[in-house]
Amino acid sequence: MDVFEKCKNFTRATELIEAGIYPYFQPLSGNDGPRVQMNGHNVIMLGSNNYLGLTHDPRVIEAIYKATKKYGASCSGSRFMNGTLDLHLELEEKLAKFMNRESALIFSTGYLANVGAISAIAGKDDYLILDKADHASIYAGTQSALGATIKRYRHNDMDDLERVISKLDPDKGKLIVSDGVFSMEGDIVNLEYMTQIAQKYSARIYIDEAHGLGVLGKHGRGACEYLGLEDKVDLIMGTFSKSLGSIGGFVSGTEEVINYIKHSARALIFTAAPMPAATAAALKSLEIIEQEPQRMERLNHISKFMHDSFENMGFDIGHSNHTPIVPLYIRDDEKTMFFWKQLFDAGVFTNAVLSPGVPPDQAMLRISFMSVHSDDDLEHALEIIQKVGRDIGII
Repeated sequence: MDVFEKCKNFTRATELIEAGIYPYFQPLSGNDGPRVQMNGHNVIMLGSNNYLGLTHDPRVIEAIYKATKKYGASCSGSRFMNGTLDLHLELEEKLAKFMNRESALIFSTGYLANVGAISAIAGKDDYLILDKADHASIYAGTQSALGATIKRYRHNDMDDLERVISKLDPDKGKLIVSDGVFSMEGDIVNLEYMTQIAQKYSARIYIDEAHGLGVLGKHGRGACEYLGLEDKVDLIMGTFSKSLGSIGGFVSGTEEVINYIKHSARALIFTAAPMPAATAAALKSLEIIEQEPQRMERLNHISKFMHDSFENMGFDIGHSNHTPIVPLYIRDDEKTMFFWKQLFDAGVFTNAVLSPGVPPDQAMLRISFMSVHSDDDLEHALEIIQKVGRDIGII
């Protein structure tokens, strides 16, 4: 059989395009943050992870310009060989301080941070214990952890976590890996119970704070800080492509563990170093987050308002908490696509999420917010979403 046969038989995307309801790879011709220009439409953006609106901050843009002028467009090499800049080291030092950790290590993307750190730490005779709703990059990391045994537990179900972990060999290493804020469901990890289980069964904890960084906690360190359990978590990962308005990722922990990852992670050693522009943008964004807590306060206000509004309208929002992510569960692929298209035509962009992004019975529109959304835009978007939801029978 031809290895390309599967490509010939893949018709789903073409069928959706022909039906006029294909929601993916929509080209942007302009982006002002809370509003974007897309396929001739000016739409309210309710699908971005630009939580604090820093991608368009003039201070961030100026930092990008200065770094590019000084260092060029790229290092053209890996961190391990010739690609480490003093700028990278400065960001790592400031991230470690911000996260209240001994050390931090940056990667070119958040995906690579999870792949690199998890596959470096876990290996033969180790167990990786994952929430079934963990991000795809976590699963990619576990699949790259050669020799490690992967176990899964029901989403955010700590009783099921204990059921799973209690059956494992007590003499083998165990790493529990979970999102802090789950990227589709919008809920927060049940960390208090998890830490108790980890202590009981001698396991370590790794939390992905991609959607918690700059969003939760007094200082914006994420779910671990928000829940008051930072000291119970061994490794904390974060990304730059959400609140930090850039691209890249990092892992933070003890100096000993980070040093080991630094010299073992294939996703660090064998990939090009983060671009100077991206590094400078993350540095400046981190500075702004520390100096302007009102951005996070505004985001939290918006998150609660929108969450409660959708719930009051009668939408199925699952178990989402007051985070900047609210899922509108449709649980039907065709109706989800149609809902997305009706909203897009009416001036609101959302994210249509189908399997394999979520289980087959959990098709949804994923809604997300920015601190720079105006009240008028949010209220207008709510009116449109409520009207279309009623018109097509979702509420």
